[in-house]
Amino acid sequence: MQKEKKNAALFFTAALISCSMSAQQPDTTKVPEVVISATRSEQDPMKVGRSVSVISAEDIKKSGFHTLSELLSQQEGLYIVGNGQTPGSNQSLFTRGAASNQTLVMVDGVRLSDPSTVNNTADLSELSLADVDRIEIVRGSHSTMYGSAGVGGVVNIITRREQDPGFHVNFFGSAGTFGTSTIAAAENLALNYTDSSGFYVNAGIFNANISGLDATVDTVTDPNAFKNRDRDGFDKMDITGRLGYKKNKLDIYGGIKITQQIADIDKRAYADDENYTLDFHRNLFTYGATFRPNDKMDIRFYGGYSMMERFAKDDSSKVDANGTTDHTYFDGLYNGTQLTNELQYNYHRNGIDLVAGGGMYGETMNNVTHTIITSWMYNDTTDLDSLDLNVSTYNGFLRAGLNGALFNDKWEGVSLSLGARFNSHSVFGTATTFDINPGVQVGEGGLLYGVYSTGFNAPSLYQMYAPEKDFTSGLTRGNDKLDPETSVSWELGFKQQVNDRTKVWASIFHTEVKNLIEYVYLWEKNTSLDSLSFLDYRGDRYLNIGTMITRGAEGGISTQVSEKFLFGANLCIVGGKLTYASEGIDTAQTHGHHVQLYSNGAFAGKEQETIGLSRRPSSASLNLSYMPCKPLTLRADLRYVAARGDIYYEPLLGPFGALGTTAVEDYSLIDLSLRYKFKKFATAMLRVENLLDKEYSEINGFTTRGRGFYVGLRFEM
Repeated sequence: MQKEKKNAALFFTAALISCSMSAQQPDTTKVPEVVISATRSEQDPMKVGRSVSVISAEDIKKSGFHTLSELLSQQEGLYIVGNGQTPGSNQSLFTRGAASNQTLVMVDGVRLSDPSTVNNTADLSELSLADVDRIEIVRGSHSTMYGSAGVGGVVNIITRREQDPGFHVNFFGSAGTFGTSTIAAAENLALNYTDSSGFYVNAGIFNANISGLDATVDTVTDPNAFKNRDRDGFDKMDITGRLGYKKNKLDIYGGIKITQQIADIDKRAYADDENYTLDFHRNLFTYGATFRPNDKMDIRFYGGYSMMERFAKDDSSKVDANGTTDHTYFDGLYNGTQLTNELQYNYHRNGIDLVAGGGMYGETMNNVTHTIITSWMYNDTTDLDSLDLNVSTYNGFLRAGLNGALFNDKWEGVSLSLGARFNSHSVFGTATTFDINPGVQVGEGGLLYGVYSTGFNAPSLYQMYAPEKDFTSGLTRGNDKLDPETSVSWELGFKQQVNDRTKVWASIFHTEVKNLIEYVYLWEKNTSLDSLSFLDYRGDRYLNIGTMITRGAEGGISTQVSEKFLFGANLCIVGGKLTYASEGIDTAQTHGHHVQLYSNGAFAGKEQETIGLSRRPSSASLNLSYMPCKPLTLRADLRYVAARGDIYYEPLLGPFGALGTTAVEDYSLIDLSLRYKFKKFATAMLRVENLLDKEYSEINGFTTRGRGFYVGLRFEM
């Protein structure tokens, strides 16, 4: 460790000396930002009447962050559980207090999640920053433009396409440590050849090898007790390729991304396991074409097909110092597919911005599990293949953006956007969403806007078709009578482009989600609640039973204070509550039995209310960059996360137990980084994460990374 600190000090000193010898001034030239995810057409983010952010490839390089979750965690309104934990841990995204399955994550406009999981969420640990051109974030309900899951917002990762004519090489390698005996190394190589005729080809590879911390917290205080604390590792590789043509009126491309990764995992919070691994593979194919007959219109077709597979294996666990195991073996193969195809028409002319289109989205899932407990002579296999689990959604959408100048030149500063979407789901039927988005220009560079929108989130295949059955009631865990979760939200915001160097923004928001899909226990209806026993159990099921309300405020500032100082800060305050009532329950789906909520152990006999939302904290970020000269950039990042609630299994809640709530303390993290461009094509990086070696928790029972030191080198030609 002392050697690492000494080398870091020498590197820092050499960079400052070289800087003092340079008379060059920093290049402040900025490339104009555009965002397409907010309206499905290219627009200046500061002129879009929604809360949006654009993170460019240059922003990613300057940030020094290694992963997508680290980068997104710095954005207001976004919190990622798993970001600070051992690499390879599941990383769940919560946007503006919405649930982890209520934010839509896309790659080049194609939805990317895991249909084989219980609630069809996206795991951000799967996604690296390799081959990323920019990331667009739209906060708030966006189902009208993109369909299911867009209740909290949309994150669209847009990959690189053509470059300037010629051959280009981009390499970045880094290595470091984030705790005792930990090692983290990553390499990323991207190649591009762009011909003057318009043809281009991209190829890339990203590799990461990490020997990490034990993922779980050790609660055994007896030094003589058996402790089997292993170090959980993570290995990941992404291979990417793209072939395309872009010239004049035509833009056409096809791409592939192959992801392979394996992670050492543990059983659950506070429960270590030295023989539990999760092997993940995904093949993602994307394609698209745009034809622009003139500067007023274009026709776009894009789509993608994804095949994913997870293989989990737990080959017994040691329980004492003599090597005795629990004589348990488990493996599970989970797979799924996703298919997206959409056709879109854009028209722009004198204050009219029209977008119309339609398409389809389909997904499948299957899993096969095998469990052996030799001490009980227990052997069980489940296979969902015979169920042929699949679902498809067809949609049509229309959005019209109108400027007041269409009616009177004096109304040029007034705008109104109206959108609607019709969805036809192969199981639950139809869902219609809409949004209304007025805006008023305030002074020079200011925009006051409002958004009223509706959204929906379709039930997952597992929630609809999980085959586990109670033999007394005959009810299955899956429920194909589930309705989609539906939302109504509003937002009021203000943006101000003060000058070329400074912009500020702020907004308040409120969202109400009804028909929440909850996991419940069912108990014999003819037995009183205070007399229930295990004999009265009538199965478990997914039901539409809850309502979630989230509200909050967010804002930020980005400014270049001087030629040498850049400053950015943002804040999000979020709160909410959950309510449950019995009158909305369809007794045909429960056979009239008592309903107990697994989320809090309460019985749905009268209205229940829970104040506060687990794993949805208020947060703030601050970054400061100092450029004493052109080759050198120093940066500091501060991240604050407020206290919040977390869930845990409480066996005393009802006959079978349920989830309780416990507090998690707030924390602050400081990161420092240095970037030094010692050649036109070469940049060195030094980064210190969690500078104060803060001990903190994202969720109870799992460890987080300590102070980390990283060095890196980038070549761009």
